[in-house]
Amino acid sequence: MHITRKRPDTRQGPAENFTGSVWLDELAAPAAPSRLRMFNVHFAPGAHTAWHRHPHGQVLHVLEGEGLVQRKGGAPESIRAGDTVWIEPDEWHWHGAGPRTFMTHLAVVEAAEDGTTTEWDAHVGPEDRPANGSSA
Repeated sequence: MHITRKRPDTRQGPAENFTGSVWLDELAAPAAPSRLRMFNVHFAPGAHTAWHRHPHGQVLHVLEGEGLVQRKGGAPESIRAGDTVWIEPDEWHWHGAGPRTFMTHLAVVEAAEDGTTTEWDAHVGPEDRPANGSSA
């Protein structure tokens, strides 16, 4: 057993992977042979990820606020505090806060054998976000 009391500093999500103000707190990245990675991700209103996918899928658990998640080819779906989302391995998707609310979620992924957890793609275009300003 290992209890972590000191964590890396909160870091801002890089502009090449996020739109708007996003902050990341690494919660768990145990040493090998574990490949688990867990982050607490804080999105300001309207902030969101770019399109991306994970080799072994991803679990999102919304802690507070409201947001959106969308898989490639699907409609944006609302997510709220208490919701848990399972994203399939290699499923292209994005997620983030609603247009008028903050949203914080836990993100849990498993790294691939080479250590990668995420493949990033293009930023989400306005055609992908709800036009009416709602959370879908």
